[in-house]
Amino acid sequence: MVEGRNRFSTTSATESTLWSTRMFSFILKRLFSGIVVLLTVSALTFFLLYFAGGSIARNIVGDQASPEQVAAKEVELGLDQPLIARFASWLTSAATGDLGRSWFTSEPVAQALSSRIPVTMVMVVTAMLLIGILAALLGVAAAVKRGPIDRAVQVSAIIGDSIPGFVIGIVLVTLLAIQLKLFPATSTIAPGVGVDAWILSLALPVLALVLNGVAGGAQQIRSAVIKQLERDYVRTLRSRGISENEILFKHVLRSAAPAGLTVLSLQLIGMLGGVVIIEAIFALPGIGPLAVSSTSQGDLPVVMGVVIYTVAVVIVVNLVVDVINGWLNPKVRVS
Repeated sequence: MVEGRNRFSTTSATESTLWSTRMFSFILKRLFSGIVVLLTVSALTFFLLYFAGGSIARNIVGDQASPEQVAAKEVELGLDQPLIARFASWLTSAATGDLGRSWFTSEPVAQALSSRIPVTMVMVVTAMLLIGILAALLGVAAAVKRGPIDRAVQVSAIIGDSIPGFVIGIVLVTLLAIQLKLFPATSTIAPGVGVDAWILSLALPVLALVLNGVAGGAQQIRSAVIKQLERDYVRTLRSRGISENEILFKHVLRSAAPAGLTVLSLQLIGMLGGVVIIEAIFALPGIGPLAVSSTSQGDLPVVMGVVIYTVAVVIVVNLVVDVINGWLNPKVRVS
């Protein structure tokens, strides 16, 4: 018996080591593909901005500037160089962490991003944590009870998909900020302010994002839990006398978690694009207003910085979700 137990321990350790090796290889492959995606998106953005815009130098120096002043500005910005040479120069600098300076404000791009990324990320991460918790609770309740909660979740999911997040934001500002004056209508976040200013300024934007996404997440988790409850292994566990709570929380949720995590990751990626309007509504000093203003001006270094940040977040989120799914799902471990 001791020999059998030792053999089982050795087999388990071998499988764990094999899975860890394969997962490490998988992570390296995903990182490599992420770098390829990052380079591809950066190149497309760089070239499209040059072809889509007019005379950037003229926009910077103004309409009253002489041709000589425009030409001098083009030389200063490197716009007199071939397009491929410009991209190679930018890529070389970006690889060392130097994203350049804004063409209009001369502010370092890294500094412009670092002062705005925390606002956006705190808002998005807080909203996603709340969506994840509430969606899991509502989804499981709807799948198990199959009563008023189930119908409420399905109706709310339809309504949530039909109403854009910025509409919910406008309603919240009108009711809770302008009429009831419970929250500031615009952001009071600024360098050196306390935590209370952050909480009051982000409360309504986070609420708008949560209301827009929680019902859809709950609907997906509900479907995943119902699918697992209908599987043969659940009937087998019930026949062995295992309690419903243990079946639900130890087995069903673990098997349904990958589907829920995938949906939440897609919501987070979509939220990164949707916060542009949300931040504009609440006058938040986040990435959204910076992306809009720099794109409209043709401020290439800033636009490229925003693109790199956004694509990097998407790559990291997808990688983390894949790793968690591999840890939760035994089939992924074997394959």
